[in-house]
Amino acid sequence: MSDYLFDSGILIRHLRDQIGYPELVDRLTDDAEAYISAITRLEIVRGMQEHERRETFDLLDSLETIPMTREIADLAGKLIRSWRMKGVILGDADAIVAASALHVGAPLVTTNARHFPMPELAVFQADEVGHLTPRV
Repeated sequence: MSDYLFDSGILIRHLRDQIGYPELVDRLTDDAEAYISAITRLEIVRGMQEHERRETFDLLDSLETIPMTREIADLAGKLIRSWRMKGVILGDADAIVAASALHVGAPLVTTNARHFPMPELAVFQADEVGHLTPRV
């Protein structure tokens, strides 16, 4: 059993009932702790339509939200700074998601693995139909 932290792309596809994504989320949350970063929660709520409110909050509330703590903020800032020195620009939200996953020791499940180049972060890339491939 492994825990997982979901990026917003996974949840958006699940909420839109994209082929394979409801099953993916169900499978990964069956016997594991499932997390989201506070920034992921913000991104989902920001894009939610009013008629999607109940379903959206049912999903979000079924996942443990990792708060933006001082440790996570510091780690996200360190990631941004260290990757910038290598010529790679990380977005603030992606850095917070990565720092949250590293903080709880959970692999990240995302649709955009290229946004998370950190070798210390275990990343699973989901394809168009919700099949996962570990980043190598």
